[in-house]
Amino acid sequence: MQRKLRFVSLVSVIFASIFTSSIFGQGETTKPKLTLDEFFNSVGFTAAKVSSDGNSVVIATEKADWEQQIFRKELWLYRTANASLTQLTQSGHDTAPQWSPDGQWVAFLSERKVAEGKDADTEEGKGKDGKGKDGKEKEVAHLFLISPNGGEAFAITSGDDGVHGFAWSSDSKSIYFATREPWTKQQNDDHKKDWKDVIRYRGDERGDVLFRIALETALARHAAQGTKELPATEKESGLTPGAIAIARTPLRVAQLSISRDGSRLAFVTSSVSERQEKVEDIDIYLVNLTNDSAPAAPIRLTQNEAVELNLEWAPDNRHLFFQVNLGSLERKYEDPQPRLYWLDSDTTSEKRQVQRWFAGYPGEVVGYTLLPDGSVLCACRLGTEVQLQSQANPKAPIVKREGWPGRYELPSGSMRSPRVAFVYSATERPTEVYIADGPEKLAQARPITSFNKLFTERDLPQAKPHRWTSDDGTPVEGMLMYPPGKFEAKNLPMFVFIHGGPQDADGNHFEADWYQWDRLAATAGWLVFEPNYRGSTGYGDKFALQIVPEIVSRPGKDILTGVDALVKDGIADANRLAVGGYSYGGYMTNWLITQTTRFKAAVTGAGAVEHVANWGNDDTTFDDTYYLGGLPWQAADRYRSEGAIYQLDKVRTPTHMVAGADDIRVAVLEDYLLDRALHELNVPSDLLIFPGEGHELDKNPWHGKIKVREELKWLEKYGGVTGTN
Repeated sequence: MQRKLRFVSLVSVIFASIFTSSIFGQGETTKPKLTLDEFFNSVGFTAAKVSSDGNSVVIATEKADWEQQIFRKELWLYRTANASLTQLTQSGHDTAPQWSPDGQWVAFLSERKVAEGKDADTEEGKGKDGKGKDGKEKEVAHLFLISPNGGEAFAITSGDDGVHGFAWSSDSKSIYFATREPWTKQQNDDHKKDWKDVIRYRGDERGDVLFRIALETALARHAAQGTKELPATEKESGLTPGAIAIARTPLRVAQLSISRDGSRLAFVTSSVSERQEKVEDIDIYLVNLTNDSAPAAPIRLTQNEAVELNLEWAPDNRHLFFQVNLGSLERKYEDPQPRLYWLDSDTTSEKRQVQRWFAGYPGEVVGYTLLPDGSVLCACRLGTEVQLQSQANPKAPIVKREGWPGRYELPSGSMRSPRVAFVYSATERPTEVYIADGPEKLAQARPITSFNKLFTERDLPQAKPHRWTSDDGTPVEGMLMYPPGKFEAKNLPMFVFIHGGPQDADGNHFEADWYQWDRLAATAGWLVFEPNYRGSTGYGDKFALQIVPEIVSRPGKDILTGVDALVKDGIADANRLAVGGYSYGGYMTNWLITQTTRFKAAVTGAGAVEHVANWGNDDTTFDDTYYLGGLPWQAADRYRSEGAIYQLDKVRTPTHMVAGADDIRVAVLEDYLLDRALHELNVPSDLLIFPGEGHELDKNPWHGKIKVREELKWLEKYGGVTGTN
């Protein structure tokens, strides 16, 4: 049964008026203030992919479902012909869409819970609790197809192991995908018999297999499914019927990319444990597809001390683009700003040429997309702005594409059209997806979503960049977000809100979630100070690298000199100061409350207080080692001198803590350590543990909402801000 598609009308005139009033209107407003409930009903975007002809865009959204206690992840389709937006999927579990090159299909990953032989987008395939009728739950990600012309989505992979990555063949006749080496039912039963519920921490790990499945085979199987019982051999094999293995690797495959002539497949690996413990686990490999009848031995293209990601073949079918966000291609491991490279896959390993794109750009390459002429469009961060730049080749001039101030994200180009889609926002302009008729026409881009329109109807805080000089004479920048109606007012209570990373930066953008809740803090009466301390990106490699090996003490001085300057200039009230942050922002908060008693309240989440156990528990260990100048037994003094735990006897600041119970990026034990110390010292404190959550708090939206609700209460209770200041 074909379900009806829901349409959303888009009127560009409305958006133009919204933009004008929100960006340029500085006078008094009668708009109501933003509430906690409204804030957490924002819609996020994880992808916006343009079809090869440039006439359609598939959009991946994420929004809280309070009743189901999940984040609903759904796909939408925009058509340029009639400026219409239709909802493509409704299961709430759909991500990572990819167009087939011919534009006839959208493939995507889904963790939807499906009864065997039924589609999750239909009521027939659902139970009242979201389970299948037979009670089976399938929570691993499998590969699905849906036609942009309507109809139901259907799975084309199966088995107990989920799909890690996939890519279309250049002729749209096949899909390649990676999954863990499949086990048969007998193998699984034998393992359970021998080991019961015991976890063999490394012993149970196994590598991936790359498969190819013909679209014709997948469609024929889907047509037959539901008309007959699946053969027992198919149910027990652990394999996707019709899938042909083309290569194996002892590592995990993170992403695939197929050359445009269909002759080669590239993939980037990661550790089978899904922990970044050894940088040599992360490299790019090549598989020749001209004869994929038997599994091939992948050719290793890179061997360096870098973390490669975001692969894409150049139109010449020879060069392969990739980004590096940790580590270095040029020398021993270090963490400069994220960069973009391509390599020549036709040369031998001894002579393989790797070139850096945008090498002359002083900031960070945040994301990129290829344009039809082979040039690259980059979302590049410089200071508090993320703007679009282009470059024709690695040696060509960098061209700034003129658009609006703010942040451009997730740029997506087309193979045969100049159109580009992107996600855009500014401090007073909520996040939406836009499309432009070419990179030279960004200023005429039109919005194709209006999911966050409500924010334009609220009295939002205004913000501006702020600069100061640190203790060693280094210029530092950040953002100041003022309470509504108090832009550039003086003697305000100030909340120092520290971003995570440290490879990140606060700036001219819009965000509304449990991690970035500056707008709620400002609405509650706080001047929010967001410092881009040493280690932040967008200010040059030297600035980013100066965090080493003083992982908290160096950026801590940057932040405190910023606070001093704001107090001295009469902008911040010295008697009403608070501090907070999550992840690395939590590290910094935990450190700063040992360095000063000026903060009346602190809110910290997922932040370490020491570095030895955190190194052992962390899933990204080599960057910690780099930041601290060696392994724990190689730099013991540094691990101690940069650890807040050894100075916690100085803390007098009432501190609120949060943590995910299953966090392995910053283990929850770090929060228990801090809680125990504060309890011993009789410092007012509170600790919230969110069950089932990892570092991202992305399982249950109530957890993030409760987190921010209680943090705001804590700031009000101990910081002295009532919301009317």
